[in-house]
Amino acid sequence: MNILVLNAGSSSIKYQLITFPSRVVLCSGMAERIGLEKAQLHYESAEHDLSETVEIPDHRIGLKLIAAHLMHKEHGIIQSADDIDAVGHRVVHGGSSFAATTLINEEVKTKIEELFSLAPLHNPGNLEGIRVSESIFTNAKQVAVFDTAFHQSIPVKAHKYAIPNRFLDEHGIRLYGFHGTSHKYVSETTRKQLGHRGDKLISIHLGNGCSITAIRNGKSVDHSLGFSPMNGLIMGTRSGDIDPSIVFYMMDRLGYSAEEVNRILQKESGMLGLTGFSDLRDIEKAADEGNSDCQLALTMNAYRIQKFIGAYAALMNGLDTIVFTAGIGENSQRVRKMVCENMDFLGIQLDEAKNEQRSKDIREIHSEASRVHILVVPTNEELEIAQQVHDLL
Repeated sequence: MNILVLNAGSSSIKYQLITFPSRVVLCSGMAERIGLEKAQLHYESAEHDLSETVEIPDHRIGLKLIAAHLMHKEHGIIQSADDIDAVGHRVVHGGSSFAATTLINEEVKTKIEELFSLAPLHNPGNLEGIRVSESIFTNAKQVAVFDTAFHQSIPVKAHKYAIPNRFLDEHGIRLYGFHGTSHKYVSETTRKQLGHRGDKLISIHLGNGCSITAIRNGKSVDHSLGFSPMNGLIMGTRSGDIDPSIVFYMMDRLGYSAEEVNRILQKESGMLGLTGFSDLRDIEKAADEGNSDCQLALTMNAYRIQKFIGAYAALMNGLDTIVFTAGIGENSQRVRKMVCENMDFLGIQLDEAKNEQRSKDIREIHSEASRVHILVVPTNEELEIAQQVHDLL
């Protein structure tokens, strides 16, 4: 069975073509910096490793370019679209409708669309990917894997908001959690390597979207993102936690409409609002060149992560391991160092030499004196999605 996995983030589409049951990756790649200048398209197989700078204004164009690489006469891995048996789609928000991997039909697509307002940076791109995929891979089964599924284990004391009960009972307003496929993969990978040292684990997913999860005995017990993927940590363009009264102040006193406030908090805030850049690579470069806004934004980013680490260590009554994953977590030694600074009280001590080493493999970066294991675990949401698609079909 050839399964194509499409993992659409807010500014990227990662993909892998995986054959089962061997779980061999036939090709992989990414369209990144979607909607920004100098977008990048990457394609890698056993015989080819290609990268190019192209214009990718939206997710639809990105997926069409990916499909063209897959079927390219010279470096493509398949001869026709019929060689794809199934397409697994990462879908960010499943609301209360979806708690498991689901075969896509018109009803499923309608419900994904109904959740656009809760994940405006993701669900529209996810649904667009499904529709384009249906038009290209016409004989393949289309399957949705929801980010919210892993967090169904979060107890009511953590997922319920302190607002009148009717909003949960009648409207499903609660913490749902996101990046679940990534947190599930890296926590399971860590526990296989460390055994019981992974029983009380904090998984830190840092990309353009960011989240942190408390995981006890392999189960998600609390998470930084809530009703939508907007609160918690500071993100590329999203604000993370703010006082909700700011929303009303912006509307009542400053004259912004609800739509304008939503756009500002979702697409103009976070690191972009603080620095003028949404890509951490640009921010770190500017910080090195003396940009004080970028230096402060990096400090604020690390500070917010540290607050969540402290809270989650408290609610789990201890901490065995912290894991850094996703694009920033895996590649930014600066962010990892800043997060682990001045955390000695919790037993977190980084080995700076290990932290600066670059590798695509799982690695431990704590010092010998550290009571807490610190790991960098490359996430493989695509493999996790493919496995769930295979198990369903």
